[in-house]
Amino acid sequence: MTLDQLRIFVAVAERRHVTRAADALNLSQSAVSAAIAALETQHDVRLFDRVGRGIDLTDEGAIFLEEARALLARAENAVLILDDLSKAPRGHLRIQASQTVASYWLPPKLIALKERYPGIDVSLRIGNTAEASKAVSDGAADMGFIEGDLPPSDLKRRVVAYDELVLVMPRDHPAADMVNFSQKDYRGFRWLLREPGSGTRSAAEQHFAGMGLSPGDIDIAMELPSNEALLAAVAASRCVTMMSYRTTSAAQGQGLTARRVTWADRPIRPFAVLTHPDRHRTRAVQVLMDLLRETDPDRA
Repeated sequence: MTLDQLRIFVAVAERRHVTRAADALNLSQSAVSAAIAALETQHDVRLFDRVGRGIDLTDEGAIFLEEARALLARAENAVLILDDLSKAPRGHLRIQASQTVASYWLPPKLIALKERYPGIDVSLRIGNTAEASKAVSDGAADMGFIEGDLPPSDLKRRVVAYDELVLVMPRDHPAADMVNFSQKDYRGFRWLLREPGSGTRSAAEQHFAGMGLSPGDIDIAMELPSNEALLAAVAASRCVTMMSYRTTSAAQGQGLTARRVTWADRPIRPFAVLTHPDRHRTRAVQVLMDLLRETDPDRA
């Protein structure tokens, strides 16, 4: 068994298609098919069932997939360690971050990192807090950036900035000129909120709880998977939402107003970075951590 065979197997398993896996790996379809056949023959196991033009993982293939991913992650970590022995920080830094962090806070930090250390290549994937935590735990990401609290985990967590949620509504909303808001006002609003599992949704629900409201007390018209979708939906409706003040720079152009919370405790949440305590901390990871330490954490 070779690492190339493992990479091919994982690519086919994730896409359930030989041709698409071959395209992603820049290999011929025959080379991919041969690698899978060799694995199955060498170990006398059937990894895929061929169904028409598609393929499905067998039970044995599904079990092997998790181990193959783990082995590839270990191999990539070994490459990172070797790269890390060079004098200048270099290598591939894999980051998974929640949406507000990835879209608004983190990009300037990564640009500064790249300008200072051009030998570091960065890949950034977006996922919610649970997904970022799992990526770091599994070795699929070197660092995870999350909004709010970390699910039960052995990962190391360090706060790097703070964020604040604001109330957003159309400028011509009947409540747009109100100074303070009560439980009754909140009950009377139609809300558009981020999806469950997002840091923004968790922070909004904590704010509602501070107002003495349970999730069932809130009239949720729709849940949306991105900040941009929320802004567009609020602009096209008579609904309101809670979202990061960092996301509202375009609100004025869409006829929206953002109201800072003064009628209850300010809904503040931390941005935090996650790392694995048992994995080698590459110089690429270290220099980004150092860059984040150069200034005090942002205050909302």
